[in-house]
Amino acid sequence: MKIIVVIPTYNEIENIEKLIKSIHWIDDAINILIVDDNSPDGTSELIKKLQLNDNRIHLIVRPGKMGLGTAYCEGFAYALKNNFDIIFEMDADFSHDPAMIPKFLEELNSNDLVIGSRYITGVNVVNWPLSRLILSYGANVYTRFITGMPIKDATGGFKCFRAKALSKINLSTIKSNGYGFQIEMNYRMWRHGAKIKEIPIIFIDRRSGVSKMNKGIIWEAIFLVWKLRFGFHAHLDKDIHIK
Repeated sequence: MKIIVVIPTYNEIENIEKLIKSIHWIDDAINILIVDDNSPDGTSELIKKLQLNDNRIHLIVRPGKMGLGTAYCEGFAYALKNNFDIIFEMDADFSHDPAMIPKFLEELNSNDLVIGSRYITGVNVVNWPLSRLILSYGANVYTRFITGMPIKDATGGFKCFRAKALSKINLSTIKSNGYGFQIEMNYRMWRHGAKIKEIPIIFIDRRSGVSKMNKGIIWEAIFLVWKLRFGFHAHLDKDIHIK
């Protein structure tokens, strides 16, 4: 089974090389795709140097800061085009522990999508201020209530797709970014009948660098859940016709 981890980056030069090494320490057969939004700190230049001696590292450099959702969509499209069987997504800042990768793979044997959940066994978040924790937990309760989707952590970004199931989604129709993107992908997979499993993870806020959270991301997610509930069928039709 060919495995690839898609990691969007913007100014992650402090973390990315260490993260790549950590993933390969867990499983040296895993490929890693960095989708960099032309980071001014030289993230993509560092990746190009690492590529010289490692064909497991892949890179897409985009012209500017275009958002998390479009970065993942480009990464997923690359993975599907290159016939990877299993596609991970995870953050570049060590908020997601690479040591959990084998557990994801174990659960994917009987599922189409495995989600690393901060809220499936209580609240497993470290180093967040109370205000952000309340915002995140409340957003997930709100999402479940509006959409009916039985997922406790719909906004989490550490997850693993079976490529065959992901290929049913028409990635070109996804316009959301930030946490809204995570909600929309989970919703589409759920509506397509994908078998979804949440597994508990401990989320540790970034070791270094600057958070990408902003008010625009929050408002997008607030309105997105209503759009999904009342406007999803048009997207579903478009997904079905993508072969």
